[in-house]
Amino acid sequence: MKNALKLAAIPGDGIGIEVIEAGLQVLDALSARMGTFALDVEHFDWGSERYRREGRFMPEDGAEQLRAFDAILFGAVGAPDVPDHLSLWGLRLAICQPLDQFANVRPTRILPGVSSPLRNARPEDLDWVIVRENSEGEYSGQGGRSHRGLPHEVATDVAIFTRAGVERVMRFAFELARSRPRRKLTVVTKSNAQRYGMVLWDEVAAEVARDFPDVAWDKMLVDAMTVRMTLDPASLDTIVATNLHADILSDLAAALSGSIGIAPTANLNPERTTPSMFEPIHGSAFDITGKGVANPIATFWTCSMMLDHLGEAEASVRLMAAIETVVADPANHTPDLGGTATTRSVTQAVIDAL
Repeated sequence: MKNALKLAAIPGDGIGIEVIEAGLQVLDALSARMGTFALDVEHFDWGSERYRREGRFMPEDGAEQLRAFDAILFGAVGAPDVPDHLSLWGLRLAICQPLDQFANVRPTRILPGVSSPLRNARPEDLDWVIVRENSEGEYSGQGGRSHRGLPHEVATDVAIFTRAGVERVMRFAFELARSRPRRKLTVVTKSNAQRYGMVLWDEVAAEVARDFPDVAWDKMLVDAMTVRMTLDPASLDTIVATNLHADILSDLAAALSGSIGIAPTANLNPERTTPSMFEPIHGSAFDITGKGVANPIATFWTCSMMLDHLGEAEASVRLMAAIETVVADPANHTPDLGGTATTRSVTQAVIDAL
């Protein structure tokens, strides 16, 4: 009997529309070949075009509408004529926060056929998973502005760290590290300068670590972490950091693996009380929108993560194998990887490889 998967597709803006279409084509092909799952996809036109038309990126009850789905496949949000803070808070964070998707998971690997900008880096040297706290911290949305336009104008953004929020993401990270062969976790912090929230982060990490004696863990200040990622990548495996720090470090990780165009992410509700959201991390990339050269690999890898989360482990592995087979051939490299392939040709190559 087929597993019926109810999927909400939100292509959003720019190349998000192009790569989500490609992702759904690959999922349809995989479903036909595997015969173990069927997709029921509903498309949502939420994005900057809707904002220009109606003054909102999505309906007021948008997050509630999404509760009826098994998962959400999200493209990107952002347009040159719309301020970034409006698009981010109007759509992506307006989904993540109400649905309590508190663990953002970003795997990083050097895929076959892809070169890292790190000199002499081998695939086994850079095989990481970054866990980003996704519900509070520096992106809590607490703060405001007053005395606008006056010389003494004030703007505040308050980083919120709760013991409950830190502990749940820390436990998730330790459990993920335990499931990986090296059983190693690096906790990223900045407690030398941020003496309240980040010290709480450190203290909770040490407390949670006592429940995972089989996981080796260490601690790094975020600035030193950037150095370690570039000079000693083989020393890292699983990484956990705050909302802001992991946001920055995961983009660095994507670049070190060869291209931000191949980097996936999952916004997870690990307790599964709400659907999780899966998205490539490359953004809307309006500089290449409509040219047909957006790299769909990040979306395909994201779809593999989604299938695994939804219990289709065999399909997930098969899709990842097809991705690696295709990327290993330089003929399938899009311009971000130094090639001339197109979104359509890479999509067809993955379908053929399946």
